[in-house]
Amino acid sequence: MTTPMTTKFFQDSYQRAAQEDRCGARTRLAIPAQLRASGGRAFRTTVQDLSISGFSASAINRMHEGQLCWLTMPGLQSLQAQVVWWQDSTVGCAFTQLLSPIVHAAILERFRGDGD
Repeated sequence: MTTPMTTKFFQDSYQRAAQEDRCGARTRLAIPAQLRASGGRAFRTTVQDLSISGFSASAINRMHEGQLCWLTMPGLQSLQAQVVWWQDSTVGCAFTQLLSPIVHAAILERFRGDGD
């Protein structure tokens, strides 16, 4: 029997596990997007991989660990994230709120383009 308490426990456990395990299933792809760092202007980027907990994208300008940013992909509202790393013009970020598995699957279906 599912109760509100067990549902909340599952959601909290799910979110905690996904945030702690950055090795989750990441899908390589190329999504044209915009990225805006806190206090900065948006710039064009390409999302290079995506999971429910985060993404990596091109970022020519240095971004700093802990910096807040917003990712906007075509047809979606901006998603808040936090910079985890930056190296060789690529930034890795963790979403502030996990992507819904349904939204994640829809993004993959739309942008994967490899027929899978």
